[in-house]
Amino acid sequence: MGHLRERSDPERSAQDRDHAEHDHPNRWWARIAHELSEAVGGHSHDAAEQIDDALEADSAGRRALLISLVGLGVTAAIQAVVVVLSGSVALLGDTLHNVADALTAVPLLVAFTLARRPATKRYTYGYGRAEDLGGLFVIAMITLSSALACYEAITRLIHPHAVTHLWVVAGAALVGFAGNEIVARYRIRVGRQIGSAALVADGLHARTDGFTSLAVLLGAGGVALGWRWADPIVGLLITVAILGVLRSAVRQVGARLMDAVDPALVDQAIAAIDSVDGVDAVRDLRIRWIGHTLRAEADITVDPALSVGEAHDLAHHAEQHLLTYVRRLTAANIHTSPTGAHP
Repeated sequence: MGHLRERSDPERSAQDRDHAEHDHPNRWWARIAHELSEAVGGHSHDAAEQIDDALEADSAGRRALLISLVGLGVTAAIQAVVVVLSGSVALLGDTLHNVADALTAVPLLVAFTLARRPATKRYTYGYGRAEDLGGLFVIAMITLSSALACYEAITRLIHPHAVTHLWVVAGAALVGFAGNEIVARYRIRVGRQIGSAALVADGLHARTDGFTSLAVLLGAGGVALGWRWADPIVGLLITVAILGVLRSAVRQVGARLMDAVDPALVDQAIAAIDSVDGVDAVRDLRIRWIGHTLRAEADITVDPALSVGEAHDLAHHAEQHLLTYVRRLTAANIHTSPTGAHP
């Protein structure tokens, strides 16, 4: 016997829905201040403070992307002015990286918008997987960044370039590093809170561009000491660091595409079902991510003497336990089998 039920909007209180959709417009300045405070580490969040409600999670994801888009845009604009003054090719490359990083927010914003669409007869699970496609785009951008960083480093090693206004270049590099690191922490924190692997990968991408900015700073310091080769050598070392970040992003997004979940989450779901009086055992349990929400399917064994109606009620009870005790779980399909029946 199967039982499927999804949380619907009317089940949330009007106050919660209003908070998720409108988010107190008269306090927009306070919320932006709060988000910027979190971006620089002003607050700490553990697993118990993750965002559960789908609408609130969507809002938090879009807000993180928009704020970080503006932040990286300002960072790139400051660096572009210094590029004109100094003629630094390294800083030009860093500026272009920051522009590319800012633009990765666009496909993710599209993905978050698509994820809000209801399921259709063709896309029966909805459009949550659009986030994973956005994650693939981010991985492609990280790969491109590493390739460009390597190319620029080798080119500067073969054909050194004279750089003027070294102190200004160093300052712009610090601005680039700080801007990218703040955005990276913010995206990664929000991505983990709402369960978005794509947003986490985008945060890792911002961190790679921060490394590139750091390379510009170290290279400028080496040039100031008369080491003309310092800038390209550091650039090559940073390329290796970017490849390490790329590996982490591939693991994040790849695991999501393969429907991987934390084993502890499976144990938590089994414990929630086992706590229901009348459930003899959990014969099978599967959980998958759909965007940044979870969906579960379980096969439980019950007393063969139960009527169809009683088995139905027991499945409903088990479903309620899952929805209550498993974070970000929005749908569960519970199948009941008589104890002793063959799988």
